[in-house]
Amino acid sequence: MIDLPIYIPFVFGLTVVLTLFFFYQVLNSSTDETIKKNPGIIITILVAWILLQSFLAYKNFYNTGTKDFPPRFMIAVGPMLLTIVLLFITTKGKRFIDSLPLINITWLNIVRIPVEIVLYWLFLNKAVPELMTFAGRNFDILSGITAPLIVYFCFTKHRIKKNILLLWNVIALCLLINIVANAILSAPFSFQKFAFDQPNIAVLNFPFILLPALIVPVVLFGHLVSIRQLLLKNNHV
Repeated sequence: MIDLPIYIPFVFGLTVVLTLFFFYQVLNSSTDETIKKNPGIIITILVAWILLQSFLAYKNFYNTGTKDFPPRFMIAVGPMLLTIVLLFITTKGKRFIDSLPLINITWLNIVRIPVEIVLYWLFLNKAVPELMTFAGRNFDILSGITAPLIVYFCFTKHRIKKNILLLWNVIALCLLINIVANAILSAPFSFQKFAFDQPNIAVLNFPFILLPALIVPVVLFGHLVSIRQLLLKNNHV
């Protein structure tokens, strides 16, 4: 990894902490008393996951064998994605999903603002391509900027109806999928399609591995939960 100004990993580290904080608030506000009383268990598991991924990235585990198929990078993203799938297809998982409050999940999207700022700084330091920033193809920062407005007008003033909140989640999810696709296809894998002059190397290194290994799955989970609740339940928002 190239040398970076210390403020970049520092701000990113604070963003990881902020993500855990917001997710803790989601769990702590669950309508399921068991989850509400024991959010620390899930957070502890996530912290253990963070430590494992940080150790692997620090030891350059993801920087080797990048041309293999599938790449080692799947170890960073696969378990979280599998967990999300299991939650959505099991009875207990769906009960857990439906107990989570939409307002807290919506607040969670604020973390996308510092994430996008960090990505821009990484671009300036030649660690990610421009297309991964708001100066390129990435408009994900709009989700973070609009999240407080959605909370205010939807949950505080009750001026936004369920369909608008659903539409916002769908659009924000599409923005997330857009940057994830561009990030993967810009990484130095065997199937790289973009940014050969400046590939996406940051996410293979510590601490930025925690973007695909933690922050993105948590935000993805939040949108899927919100969309499911808004489609299947009569939420009064």
